[in-house]
Amino acid sequence: MWVHLIWFVLGLTVLVLGAESLVRGAARLAGSVGVSPLVIGLTVVAFGTSTPEMAVAVHASLAGTPDIAIGNVIGSNIANILLILGIAAVIIPLVVSEQVIRQEVPVMIAATVLLLVLAMDGLISRIDAGILFTLVVVYTAFLILQSRRSTRAAATAPEMDLPQPSRWDRHWAVQVLLIVVGLAALVLGSRWLVESAVVFARFFGISDLIVGLTIVAVGTSLPEIATSTLAALRGQRDIAVGSVVGSNLFNILAVLGVTGLVSPFGIQVAEAARNLDLWVMLAVALACLPIMFTGREISRWEGTVFLGYYAAYTGYLVLAAQQHSVLPAFSLVMLGFVLPITILTIAVSLIGHHRRAGYGPRP
Repeated sequence: MWVHLIWFVLGLTVLVLGAESLVRGAARLAGSVGVSPLVIGLTVVAFGTSTPEMAVAVHASLAGTPDIAIGNVIGSNIANILLILGIAAVIIPLVVSEQVIRQEVPVMIAATVLLLVLAMDGLISRIDAGILFTLVVVYTAFLILQSRRSTRAAATAPEMDLPQPSRWDRHWAVQVLLIVVGLAALVLGSRWLVESAVVFARFFGISDLIVGLTIVAVGTSLPEIATSTLAALRGQRDIAVGSVVGSNLFNILAVLGVTGLVSPFGIQVAEAARNLDLWVMLAVALACLPIMFTGREISRWEGTVFLGYYAAYTGYLVLAAQQHSVLPAFSLVMLGFVLPITILTIAVSLIGHHRRAGYGPRP
């Protein structure tokens, strides 16, 4: 077991390093050939941090463990919002740009709803996967056209957290090498990670879905955690939100799209995921809208609530996997007290924001 733990940690490390190499090489190469910095930020950087999810999902599906593939995507999207934005907001309140609120978040919610609909029959078929992949191509093309029309957006985009210029990676050959090395590391790291995770699941009697939703999901979200935390610490607070939203979009449209296309029989979606986890992912995505609309920021207390919910969700998964006797009482507390209080708090915040915006009764 200790040997598999070493391989798990090693695979995770290689995944993170591979993602960093791929993002740096792709961003620098795109800049060298004259691609808009806005497009680089919203696609290469945000999507590039999700390449570990892509590598893990493809390998897991081809290895006959689709629960890890779908669990990894669902778990990563939940962790991206509740865990990563929660951590970043606790560090410093996150200012959210109007474009993210009006465009990126609604697109992310729409993609989540689409995934929920496609998965309800228990299978993401190759046709479903083709639809998802086509949408990510269309969305990327839309961003390119949008950036060309908006010179103002292109002028402000360099503020995004792109790899800093350096001498050693200025040549295109070095940039291509970084991409190749990054891809190779992702393939190798994902293999070690998935194989070790399967061994852990079988040893402890935990399902592949639970492993994918927790350990693998958090592990493959490390690039997003690093990006968002560093962005918050550097005062680039909008980047933390933008990279998370972009990553969630990529996870649904590109990761599951590519995985479903390369898998001979599509991606099987477990009943447990259809009954709970997909709905949790949708609820978490929807929770972004009222919080972001109230003053266009995610405050520290809202970040704390995010972290609390992620801890509660993870606790529920662990208790459910063990069929613990505390599970019914835990569920009752969450459904009967915590959720209503949170909904009430958000409603009060929305009403307060509505009045502060000048829509309330005038004195």
